Amino acid sequence: MSTPTKKLVDAGVSIWLDDLSRQRIESGNLAGLITDRNVSGVTTNPTIFAAAIGQGHGYDERLRALASEGASADDAIFALTTTDVRDAADILRPVYDATDGVDGRVSIEVSPELAHDTEATIAQAKELWAAVDRPNVHIKIPATKAGLPAITAVLAEGISVNVTLIFSLERYAEVIDAFLSGIEQAKANGRDISKIHSVASFFVSRVDTEVDKRLAAIGTDEAAALKSRAGVANARLAYELFEREFATDRAKALTDAGAHVQRPLWASTGVKDPSLPDTLYVTELVAPGTVNTMPEKTLEATFDHAEITGDTVTGNYTDAHSVIDGLASVGVDFADVTQVLEDEGVDKFIASWHELQGTVRGALEEALQGAR
Repeated sequence: MSTPTKKLVDAGVSIWLDDLSRQRIESGNLAGLITDRNVSGVTTNPTIFAAAIGQGHGYDERLRALASEGASADDAIFALTTTDVRDAADILRPVYDATDGVDGRVSIEVSPELAHDTEATIAQAKELWAAVDRPNVHIKIPATKAGLPAITAVLAEGISVNVTLIFSLERYAEVIDAFLSGIEQAKANGRDISKIHSVASFFVSRVDTEVDKRLAAIGTDEAAALKSRAGVANARLAYELFEREFATDRAKALTDAGAHVQRPLWASTGVKDPSLPDTLYVTELVAPGTVNTMPEKTLEATFDHAEITGDTVTGNYTDAHSVIDGLASVGVDFADVTQVLEDEGVDKFIASWHELQGTVRGALEEALQGAR
């Protein structure tokens, strides 16, 4: 019998796990999810690593070794996270080979403290790519104004990129342009553009969280009718934009030369409002050539009871436009919503990064005291 996750894959959606830890790698859990839950990739971020390293004892031995070497907290974070990503990439290598490099990918993010520094982002992206040293890695770069030229420059070097923290269609259009520019430059540099891959991570549930708060403050029946509809509508319109932009002569010239399209990836797909169906951001965003990166709770809910009925995106563009128009008519400034979310997204990842630094710094000091 075909499971919901298998049906999702058959509908053209790649399932990536939005989590990673040493325990997941060493216990065989990640390998099991690939086999049993149709997982074909992994995404990470500073919040995920802060939780992984801050809980349990999976990193104790390595932290003791790093402490004895006199590693700083930042050096230790770099060593621990790149090792986890390298090992996960090795576990996913058969998927990478079987899909000709499309899936089997693991993402690792540049420090969020560099989100507004183009040159530092480029430098760290290259450093992470070299340190992990696996072809099936994506370097995550945020879609901030400073991130856009970094995306182009890093792709031009032949490095695969996961563009993260995309909330607005306007910024997504700039991300696609940055991607195409990067592939054009890579081609001009003589690189094999068929080896370069990219995804554009469009965030979903956070949009509903912010919009629903504003709708509740407005308090009218018209506003209430739009509750929890903005996230899906916004993502569907992103897919419409994706279809349009990759059908242009500019994009086709690159794909004809062997380039891959930059796939849309649905991120922030865990439902934050308990009154909503727990698979909402999976079942309502089924479209060919997309990625859905799920926290394990959402993955298990999808496997258990998601109703996958085929493409739920391309036939719903008119409705999606009406939702966004409806938000404007009741007084929600959607451009402000998406800018607030981008700023908050960067700030939250910086806070997680500082938490991670504190956790690792404390663990290193503890390891040194134990050694003494």
